[in-house]
Amino acid sequence: MTDPIQILLRPTTVADLETLFLFQLDPEASYLAAFTPKDPTDKTVYMQKYIKLINDPAINNQTILVNNTIAGSIAKFEMEGKAEITYWVDRKFWNKGVATAALKKLLTMEPARPIFGRVAFDNLGSQKVLEKAGFIKTGTDKGFANARQAETEEFIYQLA
Repeated sequence: MTDPIQILLRPTTVADLETLFLFQLDPEASYLAAFTPKDPTDKTVYMQKYIKLINDPAINNQTILVNNTIAGSIAKFEMEGKAEITYWVDRKFWNKGVATAALKKLLTMEPARPIFGRVAFDNLGSQKVLEKAGFIKTGTDKGFANARQAETEEFIYQLA
């Protein structure tokens, strides 16, 4: 019998960024995320951006831990006055309920409602994560996706 996985969230630290940077270099994960930085291999730009974000008190940046191993990140931020969530889970933790559990934990910490999530139209795994957490698809948008070098449709989900 295997031990159940233990998923915890804790505030992201600068030390976490080294590991989180490596996760976003995964080509398949970047393709699914779609809306990524222009050059995801530029570590200096990545570090500058995320050090600023983790020090912003308006953003709730959390590191996802699975059995005390960094498995990804999740955050609540504001865009155009609306609360939004974003998450990234390392591929070795996909299809294990990690993103769903992390999102549900973040939602207990973040009272802001409505809260929105955006996902590329073909990222079925992330769509399921949002739906399992109670989000409902409310619209679509299009934008240029750096990871795909093409305009890409995204679905907008909302938790009221």
